[in-house]
Amino acid sequence: QVQLVESGGGSVQAGGSLRLSCAVFGYTYSYVCMGWFRQAPGKDREGVAALDSDGFTSYVDSVKGRFTISQDNARNTLYLQMNSLKPEDTAMYYCAAAGAWIGYPLRATEYNYWGQGTQVTVSS
Repeated sequence: QVQLVESGGGSVQAGGSLRLSCAVFGYTYSYVCMGWFRQAPGKDREGVAALDSDGFTSYVDSVKGRFTISQDNARNTLYLQMNSLKPEDTAMYYCAAAGAWIGYPLRATEYNYWGQGTQVTVSS
């Protein structure tokens, strides 16, 4: 059974940094695409960044140059380094995994497995 567990959220001031982690358990697919999504109150879930097993990355325009997605060599942990945080980055952040090739890495419906989320709050 695939399980994703996020950590690393918290409260920071604008301009600060956080690193989110997503521990992956039970994932046996040969191909994997993993992503970070976020959802603010009253808004739709938004794809933030994605990384596939070919090393291809995708980012939503609003975080390009500020956020970096990566994973450890064993693909057991996914990271999201978030720098120059802004109040509009405030949201619940979720880790997700897809066990097959997907066409739209930042589209939530493409993913099969989800974590429970970790809250990020950025104050001005």
